Amino acid sequence: MARNTIGRTTAIGPSRGEHPYGMRPKGRAVSDDPPPNHALTEGSPDRRSRGGLIVLVTLLGTGDTTGTPTVGCECETCEVARDRGIERTRFSVHVANERTDESLLIDFSPDFRYQFLRDDVSLPDAGIVTHIHFDHLDGLGNVFRILDELDIYAADETDPETGKSVAETVASDYDYLSAIDVYPTTPYEPVRICGFDVTLVPVVHPPLVCYGVVVEDPETGAKLSLTGDTNYEVPDLSRSVLADPDLLLADGIVPAHLCASHPIGGRHRNADGVPRTFGTKHMTREGALELAAELNADRTRLVHVAHYYPADEAFAEPLAIDGEQYRLDEDGVRAVGDDDRDRR
Repeated sequence: MARNTIGRTTAIGPSRGEHPYGMRPKGRAVSDDPPPNHALTEGSPDRRSRGGLIVLVTLLGTGDTTGTPTVGCECETCEVARDRGIERTRFSVHVANERTDESLLIDFSPDFRYQFLRDDVSLPDAGIVTHIHFDHLDGLGNVFRILDELDIYAADETDPETGKSVAETVASDYDYLSAIDVYPTTPYEPVRICGFDVTLVPVVHPPLVCYGVVVEDPETGAKLSLTGDTNYEVPDLSRSVLADPDLLLADGIVPAHLCASHPIGGRHRNADGVPRTFGTKHMTREGALELAAELNADRTRLVHVAHYYPADEAFAEPLAIDGEQYRLDEDGVRAVGDDDRDRR
């Protein structure tokens, strides 16, 4: 079996042609310089002036590393989830470009097969890997004998913890997958993928490097932002790139009051003493909502949600659950099928 290849994103040019590494040049750098605030370029349409069908976002997986219900767990939250048929599988987001008839998958959940069968979304034309924790990467092996080709975009920065970039780790760990080509991608530099302008933004998820993601439609400015797995100390430049989304998916693993149960407690407390980080790796619910307010998000859903939420809080707004869909169109962002779901 041929091994996968690793290449580089290319500058704007013909959509198909000779690539310096002999690879398909699907990824095209939008700019040679990182934008200071990811503002719309001169001549781009105002975000409020939209026309046509643009983006359909499906939350395939909204849970943390064990999901909800957690296997073997009999806590009240997991029992309620079972009784109501509610799921939070491991994290993954499907973004369909209804103008180009392409789709982008952000992170490859270990629950990949189940998620795609359950939610009946299209197989991806390209994928992004935000970091190398298993609940965001280990589903990539599912593409074996399912897809003939798949471009994977991941950051090109070397992680001091591993000595390799995320892109290099993906390429080496999945070298048996002949279908995938891995494109090392420079943070803060937008890349054209599936008709979207996609930007990786560094966040803070020790001990590994990790990235949030911004997905924008270049014709309308419709914008989806994901914080990625992160604590509250998101760098200022990353915050500026994430800002003003139509839809924000923010890491909110537990409510702040549960920090008392963490061995090192909570960090990044606000003026009222409320911890905005649980331990060192993830935002609390309160931290995620404060960040959402700062980013001026039109609509916010909290993801990477743990089953540790008390049952009376676990299914309240704005905590997301699997299967939610959001359309970004001429009316801004709206949920799809709210009237057909009884999930709260």
